[in-house]
Amino acid sequence: MDFSIIFGNAARAAFGPEAVILALAAIGLNVHFGYTGLLNIGQVGFLLLGAYGTSVSVATFGWSLWAGVVVGLLLSVAFAVALGIPTLRLNTVMFAMVTIAAAEIIRILIGSTDAIGLTGGPLSVSFDAGAFYDLNPYPDGPHDRYGIGTFEFTGQQLWVITVGWLLVALVTAGVVMLVRSPWGRVLKSIREDQDAARSLGKNVFSYKMQALVIGGAIGGMGGVIDAIKTSGADPNGFRPQVTFFAYTALLLGGSATYLGPVLGAVLFWFLREWIESFLRQIVEEAWLPDVVAEFFDGAEGVISVAMVGVALILLMLLRPQGIVGNRTEMQLDAR
Repeated sequence: MDFSIIFGNAARAAFGPEAVILALAAIGLNVHFGYTGLLNIGQVGFLLLGAYGTSVSVATFGWSLWAGVVVGLLLSVAFAVALGIPTLRLNTVMFAMVTIAAAEIIRILIGSTDAIGLTGGPLSVSFDAGAFYDLNPYPDGPHDRYGIGTFEFTGQQLWVITVGWLLVALVTAGVVMLVRSPWGRVLKSIREDQDAARSLGKNVFSYKMQALVIGGAIGGMGGVIDAIKTSGADPNGFRPQVTFFAYTALLLGGSATYLGPVLGAVLFWFLREWIESFLRQIVEEAWLPDVVAEFFDGAEGVISVAMVGVALILLMLLRPQGIVGNRTEMQLDAR
């Protein structure tokens, strides 16, 4: 068994575009859940609108990529406002139910056959992301590879990764400044006891709306990166489990912490790819009985997600605040 391949694949996933997208989704959830106490189970809806806003603007309407990026982010903001107005006064459980339903309704509508002319429907939509790759400073010839062993990327992949992690750093810095401001302290007070915040004259609804918009826009950025990475969007890539993966990353790293969502996203993809690569090597080496090998063959993705879930359960039992979290920050007024 070649562990260098296993670790190379895991490291490649941990720092690749998928980890960037998950980190942005988790940072947005951190604003919602970690700092404000909003149990948003529909974060994937913001990613979907960011990706489809970008893709449809270019592919269907022929606009520039940069205009498409703006459209994707504006759609994410509009979704936050439309979602927040009727739901932010609901209790935590009802709000969670509405958010997951709203995200799934949007996905079904976008992926329906009636929307083929606009969004591609179930066939997905694709566009030319050349305007982004024209800025690529890394040579991207047939033999240009960056990295060592299986931990390597093409020039185009490295450019997406560079821009993506730079965006994650900027967004994280912005969240740090917001949370350390008086505005951020009001968010935390709402999370702990919104009635107390309201008694002090704070407009709880307004602050929740602002947090929902900011976290949703950050999630929309993840969708934009996804669209650019794949030069398109597919409704099957925005199923509800994406939100749960983001929550897994957030809880792994530590809710209501600055670096927790980023660390959690890196660990999530490292663990998931490490397990998948390990299982593939076991099957290839024929170390298992044929019946077990047939079960593992092709099921590595499902098994890896299940094992990451087990790791999360153990972490919640032994260290519920996450790797870099603070136990007191996990207190949530769920009335």
